[in-house]
Amino acid sequence: MKRIAVINMSKVRKMMLEASLITKVGIYLSFFTLGLFLALGTGSVVQSKIATTPLDSMKGLAASVSNEFFLDMLGLEVPHLNQEEQYTFSPRHVMGFAFRFITNINPADPKSFLSQELPGLGGDQSIVLHQGQAADNSPPVDLMPSSDVVQGEPDSSAQPVPTLEPTPAPTPEPAANQEPPKITRNVAFVYQTHSNESYLPELKGIDNPDKAYDSKINVTLVGKKLAEQLEKNGVGSVHSETIYPNVVKGFKYPFSYKYSLKTLEEAATAHPDLTYYFDIHRDSQPRDKTTVTIDGKDYAQVYFIIGGKNPKWKANEQFASQIHQALDKKYPGISKGIHAKTETNSNGIYNQNFSPNSILIEIGGPYNTLEESYRTASYLSEAISQVILNAEKVSGGS
Repeated sequence: MKRIAVINMSKVRKMMLEASLITKVGIYLSFFTLGLFLALGTGSVVQSKIATTPLDSMKGLAASVSNEFFLDMLGLEVPHLNQEEQYTFSPRHVMGFAFRFITNINPADPKSFLSQELPGLGGDQSIVLHQGQAADNSPPVDLMPSSDVVQGEPDSSAQPVPTLEPTPAPTPEPAANQEPPKITRNVAFVYQTHSNESYLPELKGIDNPDKAYDSKINVTLVGKKLAEQLEKNGVGSVHSETIYPNVVKGFKYPFSYKYSLKTLEEAATAHPDLTYYFDIHRDSQPRDKTTVTIDGKDYAQVYFIIGGKNPKWKANEQFASQIHQALDKKYPGISKGIHAKTETNSNGIYNQNFSPNSILIEIGGPYNTLEESYRTASYLSEAISQVILNAEKVSGGS
């Protein structure tokens, strides 16, 4: 008698349903685990940066967000407002943002891949805290010069300036109808950490921006102009003409802020009333990113730089903000805003922990002329004088 095997289809169907359910549960658990790891990783990144640098400042975040971002947000609710290209919320941009936030690598910037492995390549990072009215709000660029340009023994042909005695800016004789300086005390100090940064149009036979450095024709002349204009505007000022590669034996560029800190300390000792400190630099970008035309004249544009590694950076940012706003209101387009730098492989403090009223100002780039920088220094002095005179008036200084 033959036995016929009968397949219990209901049992098979039940087993298949159970297998399918287990598979679905496994998939859900996988996605949940992945999401959990991403959330923990994101939280770790955020926690590591909170309250340490201005990169997490809501002010900096708002200033860094593009107009397209806000348009896209409105476009989610307002019909027909979306543009043809989804700038912000397209899958490509959303994935790119998530990847960059977690890994600190920008898929659109090849340099960010290399900066993880090559020391110094990712050191010049900045975030905008306040935007100016300049048409181009590109961030500042600070490139380290080659060793053959700024390092080595002091130049014997140059006339060294003693570091112990910062040179006061000459005080002009007041005319009969001109008011005398409103602050007779020396309260402002102007100096230049990267003191041999120069301008190509002033250097004969040199057209390489990497070699825009000079022992005589350099940014100290712009600093001197600023100090002179501050004096004319009623703010007692002192200017240091020290050019460090000329006077420091065995000068090393990475130690520049160590040298200028000594200058600050000596100046504060020699002039106890000093309260405001301005470190004048030159940016490293092309001319079209450092120049603005106002009423037919070219002006070197200005960056205000805040050291993000300074624990008390917010006080310096508030001081810089007053000057930036005064300059941007009266001469829109000259200021390119306030930028914070962390300089993970470099300085990131810029001696701004020396005083809450200490800021770094970049005037122009290697392709600007001294005349363009002088014009800007004159306008900048008006904004600085306005802020200082108001502050001294409130404090009762004279």
